[in-house]
Amino acid sequence: MKLIKAFIHHVRTPDVIQALADAGFRNLTLEDVRGTLKPLPLEERDYSTDMAGLVISEVRLSLVCNDEEVDAATAIIRAKARVGSGISGYVYVSPVEQALPIGGPGDST
Repeated sequence: MKLIKAFIHHVRTPDVIQALADAGFRNLTLEDVRGTLKPLPLEERDYSTDMAGLVISEVRLSLVCNDEEVDAATAIIRAKARVGSGISGYVYVSPVEQALPIGGPGDST
């Protein structure tokens, strides 16, 4: 199994989520984060004294999938999250050592 994390612009998030759902990827986590992606409109920029510079609001999308699904999921994210001709964000893929359910049938704890 793999963990895919993508850092994308807010404006592209609905299209990315819809395309992943259409392809059968449904167990997504979305989190608002602050980062240093190139801002799209100037209104996206904010100065943070905590981070010592200009930052923007981004979305961190997380998805766990089987190894054989990684290429499809990352291709969707990279195609749908793209904004313009520059770098629009990043996608990271990491191994998952275990995936354990919380509760449900067979949970003896």
